[in-house]
Amino acid sequence: MLKHFALGVCMIILTKALAHPGKISGTVKADGEPVEFASVSIESLKLGVSTNKQGKYSLSKIPEGDYQLIISFIGYEKLQKAITISHDNLNINLNIDLHKKSLLLDEVVVTGTKTFKRKTESPVIVNVTSSASLENTQSCNLAEGLKFQPGLRVETDCQTCNYTQLRMNGLAGGYSQILVNGRPIFSPLTGLYGMEQLPVNMIERIEVVRGGGSSLYGSSAIGGTVNVITKIPKKNSFDISNSFQLVNGQSTDNMLLANATILDNDLKSGASFFFNKRDRDFYDHNDDNFSELPLLNTIAFGTNLFFLPKENQKLEVSLSHMNEYRVGGEMNLDVPAYLTQQSEERTHHVWMASADYQVNFNNQKTTFISYAAWQNTNRKHYTGITPDDSLEYQNHISTPPYGTSLVRTFNIGMQVNHKLSKFLKGENVLTLGTEYIFDDVIDQIPAYTYIIDQTTRNFGSFFQSDWKINSQLNLLAGVRLDDHSLLSNNVQLNPRASFLYKVKDNIQFRANYGTGFRAPQAFDADMHIAFAGGGISRVVLSPNLMAENSNSFNISVNYDKAKEKYIWGYTIEVFHTELKNAFILNPIGEDAFGEVFQKENGQGATVQGITLETRVNFDSKWQIETGFTLQSSDFKETVEYIDGIAGTKSFIRTPNDYGFASLTITPKKAWSMNINYVYTGSMIVPHFAGAENFDTDVLVNTESFSDLSLKFSYALKVKKTDNKFELFTGVKNVFNSYQNNFDIGKNRDSNFIYGPSLPRTFFFGLKIGKL
Repeated sequence: MLKHFALGVCMIILTKALAHPGKISGTVKADGEPVEFASVSIESLKLGVSTNKQGKYSLSKIPEGDYQLIISFIGYEKLQKAITISHDNLNINLNIDLHKKSLLLDEVVVTGTKTFKRKTESPVIVNVTSSASLENTQSCNLAEGLKFQPGLRVETDCQTCNYTQLRMNGLAGGYSQILVNGRPIFSPLTGLYGMEQLPVNMIERIEVVRGGGSSLYGSSAIGGTVNVITKIPKKNSFDISNSFQLVNGQSTDNMLLANATILDNDLKSGASFFFNKRDRDFYDHNDDNFSELPLLNTIAFGTNLFFLPKENQKLEVSLSHMNEYRVGGEMNLDVPAYLTQQSEERTHHVWMASADYQVNFNNQKTTFISYAAWQNTNRKHYTGITPDDSLEYQNHISTPPYGTSLVRTFNIGMQVNHKLSKFLKGENVLTLGTEYIFDDVIDQIPAYTYIIDQTTRNFGSFFQSDWKINSQLNLLAGVRLDDHSLLSNNVQLNPRASFLYKVKDNIQFRANYGTGFRAPQAFDADMHIAFAGGGISRVVLSPNLMAENSNSFNISVNYDKAKEKYIWGYTIEVFHTELKNAFILNPIGEDAFGEVFQKENGQGATVQGITLETRVNFDSKWQIETGFTLQSSDFKETVEYIDGIAGTKSFIRTPNDYGFASLTITPKKAWSMNINYVYTGSMIVPHFAGAENFDTDVLVNTESFSDLSLKFSYALKVKKTDNKFELFTGVKNVFNSYQNNFDIGKNRDSNFIYGPSLPRTFFFGLKIGKL
């Protein structure tokens, strides 16, 4: 008996000793093209990888046995394949063809965690606007595309130059971090016009994280983070389009867009290119010969390239250049800007570049990423109003208020992600990174003795644990340490934590907490010189300005119901942000040139509210998305915005209710109709006297307004080719709900603007491309 038992034990030991681990490899394709980032896993072994640029995957060290191989990718049916690893079948080559879902429910996002995750698996809510959505809304640039995101509002803040500002969850533009391919190269000065300078055809998608859950990105991410991801090479393709807009029957706006993508045969390298040219004339809404929309001439072009030195390595490089000429005010191009009665003239030359190198090893459980990004803006500008006094006029002519700006931003860093497949019965992805951000702004107008010479250096380090406890629970915790050159104590420590609980497969509950800070520096709105009361207004920084800190909480419930023919769902998010030492603008009087405001620290502020999102897709024939926000933004003490006028605790230019709706109807594959709607509630806007039609300083409670747009398109496939023609037409701001109480003449208050960005505008165009 003992002899047989010993023999059995020996046989078991010998069998295990002779057993060899198996390997499964292959290629995942969809529609005949390789798929990157498809998930391939064996759940019973907690073993999984993502496909590379060529669609290839490899799973190794698989014990002998029977398993289920699961393959999934956004927008495609999940597949399960039964496999057997045996002594006679250790190396399996399995190629996969995915089939498209009739409806889309989930997406792969990166912004919430700095790692690729599906939206339903991310502890931080990430909203996505695709390039297709940008086309459906006939957006011309980033600013227009962001209008159709829940919790976001894009406003025009100058009647003369039309600079734009993004508000997230009730917070102004300086509280939002705008990234390009994950890198913070949008400097404070770039933020003035940068959202209008990024053309829509360079954008692959826009990912948005609202609230303090984005504190992983450091300073200025209090309100949230917008990540603009540029077009990447996927397959050989091209398209060219031309659209023409007629602004309220009087001004023309013509745009030429072109894109092309080239990949080599083995898919180890590729490049995408874009080109954009726009020419828009002045638009004068109240017939005073002073523009409400400035003249625009822009040219933008760029490229994205990738190269795979080895199967586990990837190098991505991007480069883009934008030239923009913008002039608003008196509509007289026959004389130089300084000889007009009032004008803002801007000439921008902007370069942006980035490089990312990634290597995967340790059976793709470990990833190392190093990156560098750079932005350079060279700007020449004029902001002036001709004085009525003859002596002052002669001084104006002899030393006109021309200025120059030079902005340089540089970001370099590295990041390591490591997956622990067995971590307290769950799995954990640990992320450790460090980066250096340098930003230098020189903006000066000698005639006004105005200069901003601001250099910031920030060394940041971050650590994150993304712990999937089980199939229902996920805990994301992290901390970021920032050594900022403008902080009096030099160091900021900002933790964040996010919790995801899947009540069911289609219901997710999330709770997020994060802290953040804004350095005591000038941001985009502070650098805008406005016209008011017959002069110019400027912002100066208090010598005692301290950093502003925040604590943010978000709680949300996400529900989606998917059937064979339809999907519907909703998200309810409650947000609360406390600001300490909140920045305020205090009117401190006038100087020889006009109004002066000092940026100071207030006692604090509270921003809180609720956002409701809904979405319905029926049989891919029609789809509706909506978002509506109810919120309040209040300082703890009354803030005076106009000298001598009773102040308010409410944030200015911040409505308590706003939202959007977008409906896409596709009755047949060739036909499409889009109905897009934006609502903005009442808000408080300061109005300075001085214009001939307005002689009293006042805080105005504006009326609410709506902006409805329509687009119709028809696509025609060219026979015996894979090319298509698309014709489209439509109208923006159908009911012409444009602001009708603008100031008149050269002494207008250019900041008194609050309505839709465009009056009624008809458009039509043609697009030619490869399917």
